[in-house]
Amino acid sequence: MAIAETRFPVARRFSYRFPFVARIVAAMLLGAAVGSIFGKRVEWLGAFGSVIIDLIKALAGPLLFFAVVDAFLRTHVKLRSACLMVAISLTNALIAVLIGLTLSNTLKPGTRVKLESISGQASGGLAGVSIKEIDFVRELTGYLPKNVVQPFLENSVITIVILAVLSGAALRRVKVEQERAGVRGFEVVETLVNTLFRAIEVVLGWVIALVPLAVFAVVARTIGREGFTWIGMLSWYLGVAILGLSIQVFVVYQVWIVFVAKMSLRTFWSGARDAVFYALGSSSSLASLPVTLKCLDRMKISPQAARLAACVGTNLNNDGILLYEAMAVLFVAQLYGIELTIAQQLHAAAACVVAGIGIAAVPDAGLISLALVLATVGLPVEIVPILLTVDWLLSRCRAMTNVTSDLLVAVLLDRFGVGSGEPLAEPEPPEWGLGSTAGLTVEASK
Repeated sequence: MAIAETRFPVARRFSYRFPFVARIVAAMLLGAAVGSIFGKRVEWLGAFGSVIIDLIKALAGPLLFFAVVDAFLRTHVKLRSACLMVAISLTNALIAVLIGLTLSNTLKPGTRVKLESISGQASGGLAGVSIKEIDFVRELTGYLPKNVVQPFLENSVITIVILAVLSGAALRRVKVEQERAGVRGFEVVETLVNTLFRAIEVVLGWVIALVPLAVFAVVARTIGREGFTWIGMLSWYLGVAILGLSIQVFVVYQVWIVFVAKMSLRTFWSGARDAVFYALGSSSSLASLPVTLKCLDRMKISPQAARLAACVGTNLNNDGILLYEAMAVLFVAQLYGIELTIAQQLHAAAACVVAGIGIAAVPDAGLISLALVLATVGLPVEIVPILLTVDWLLSRCRAMTNVTSDLLVAVLLDRFGVGSGEPLAEPEPPEWGLGSTAGLTVEASK
């Protein structure tokens, strides 16, 4: 990073003095203070913050696509690696759902909140979300690409991944065929893909520098509009959800890290902190994608394992959404005095998995898919707008959990040898303003 230090000495000193984590936390605290003081008068700030976060999400889709294609072109993705990723992700997902159901069945948060004290209090609604029952087959087949443009317009992450895997596998096959035939010139295609991938990285670097301002604006708008009143009224709902997510992150993931990955907790969290706090600020695992893989590079995780876990496997690592929905479904049932049998709870859990696939890129993703799950199980959906009043807090906790899951799966894949001995040569990355992580190779977001 000698060049970067020569060109941007002031920026480098600022990054070291005010690391990225500190800037995100300071932006959230300042935004909460401004929102509390000025109330709805600062609601206009939300437009500025949303533009920056939406721009990162828009760029994250193409970045994800080119990252996966580039990985296929320059290394061989083995079936064993993909199966290992699926096994780890599904194990974590199952544990997350069981934690959510167990906590709700044990602590019964819905019985501790009086429905009449909150009904009719919330204003607004689900802002364009249509409630429908889940057809499992239709939902799964709906993620298959209809054309190559629509997935990018709709930010349909799982469809983008499918397109990227198909494109990368096909280009890899053509490359092998041309090498066997002695035909040269495929280097042009590899260079083009890598150049486009790199260009998107550079643009994202510029945008990410503005993220603390976006976090300040969004938090100020949300606190000014919703305030802190609903936190007290739905404290049991919030408490059980946050407890479950904490168990998933600080118990389940810690066991994986220490006993399976054989990595010290200090090493993991010092490497992961920027991505985790970025998710806290942006409330989006998709928007966190560039920072997530940058952190994995700092942890010296192989590029193959990083891209496989955080790009291809991103839609499997929705533990935060799954745990929250499993808990929230029982909360709503208890709130209305409805007893769900074990079979109904398992049906709800299956609906959570299907509804959560591919929805992580959508704002308030967990709440939107919760409405679908409630309709599938036959529970009232009228309570959802009320839950929306505190979802600005829970959505950040869910995003942090999902991003931590991405990081964990990448670490585990690397531990089991995915990508070992097949390094990907990367160019020098741009300055992203992430403090101590600024000099790391950038690898290509729930």
